[in-house]
Amino acid sequence: MRIYFIGVCGTATGNVAILMKRLGHDVAGSDTGMYEPMKSALHNAGVRAEEGWNPSRIEAFAPDIVVVGNAISRMNPELEFILDGRRYEYTSLPDLIGSKLIGRRKSLVICGTHGKTTTTSIAAGLLRANGLNAGWLIGGIPKNLSEGGANLGDLNAPFVIEGDEYDTAFFDKRSKFLHYRPHTLLINNLEFDHADIFRDLVDVKRTFTHVRRIVPPRGCIVENSDDANIADLEPTPWTRRFSVGFGKSAFLRISDFAENLGGSEFALSCGKKNIRIKWGLHGVFNARNAAMAAAGAANVLELENPLDLDLSFLENFGGVMRRQELILDTPRIAAYEDFGHHPTAIRLTLESLKARYPDRKLIACFEPRSNTAKRKVLQKEFADSLSLADMAYIGFADTSKVPADMRIDTAAIAAENPEKTLAFNSNEELLEKLESDARSMPEKLVCVFFSNGSFGSIHTKFAKDFA
Repeated sequence: MRIYFIGVCGTATGNVAILMKRLGHDVAGSDTGMYEPMKSALHNAGVRAEEGWNPSRIEAFAPDIVVVGNAISRMNPELEFILDGRRYEYTSLPDLIGSKLIGRRKSLVICGTHGKTTTTSIAAGLLRANGLNAGWLIGGIPKNLSEGGANLGDLNAPFVIEGDEYDTAFFDKRSKFLHYRPHTLLINNLEFDHADIFRDLVDVKRTFTHVRRIVPPRGCIVENSDDANIADLEPTPWTRRFSVGFGKSAFLRISDFAENLGGSEFALSCGKKNIRIKWGLHGVFNARNAAMAAAGAANVLELENPLDLDLSFLENFGGVMRRQELILDTPRIAAYEDFGHHPTAIRLTLESLKARYPDRKLIACFEPRSNTAKRKVLQKEFADSLSLADMAYIGFADTSKVPADMRIDTAAIAAENPEKTLAFNSNEELLEKLESDARSMPEKLVCVFFSNGSFGSIHTKFAKDFA
């Protein structure tokens, strides 16, 4: 089959293009601003990826199917050519994943507001460590999987995928995970997010209800039993459900969590079995990510007790790039880069850092960059989360595409805690003030940079200047 990808250089789209090439298909695509490392990855895989939009390129390739990336919208020249000519079939990336990569394979779909990338990476690693050459598609770069974020695996082995609730394509506003044919569905947590496509928490719950309805009778749902929003979802008498959490009633229970600078440890118990996990990751949320991944992997392997798994993979699991990644470590200053862009994720990370560095002053830098963070819908929650830091610096929020009455007001957030919160009109101004303060403060410091984007690369500049 000849497959053409419009918008091929995105992380997920590029990885899928490479996997389709490995399946034996003839694959080509286009994008603007072709960037590394995906540009070279596509070339090395034999995917013909070219810069810019050129409908004649599609005509020359004569594809059997055209895949329209999630970021592609109307008025794109290649998309308009496809729609106007009616000569070529087109589909969305999630639909292609469901039909061609997953198909009849058992799928382990990890969803939830937070922790999807880390949990998917752990689940993939656990399945491999327990004898399965599973396929996977991960929205990040795991440090302990040599294939990176995408692996085809054996075609008769399960497929592990990060299940995003974001919409599918410009023509399909259903959540992506509805295309992934979940056999085992993990729901890590459930909160309001993606304010550009969901009206409120009820709307988010609706899409999670829909994905639960397609889990088959012999599949199962693994869910966080500590999350009240998950508990509110409808019953699922058509399939099994397993609970993971800190409560005593959880099927797989987490307890006795503790952390220090070197990592964390916690107990897992299920039935009459009890084990203790020691690893390099931090935070209660990561302990839950590990337990959820273990429960999901055990179900795929048809084990009654998740603790029958070989869990030694966890001991050396290094996490995922940009998730609490240490970028500077000197006797006086430590600095981290973190993907956090939701108030809950920011709060949990700050709590973890305070536990690890009780004798240091904690500075949080936040770039409101996601479609939710640019809106005022969670403004109070962002203020509350950032108040956990000793100092908080809020960067530039490009709200030009957000209606004026819906835009976040970073100055108002700063005004709630004026003695320790500052808002800036540019990320460069933030960096200048941060570096000045860091040099003048007598205390030892730990700084964390929260953004789901580049933050203007100020975190890398800060790390370089204080190395």
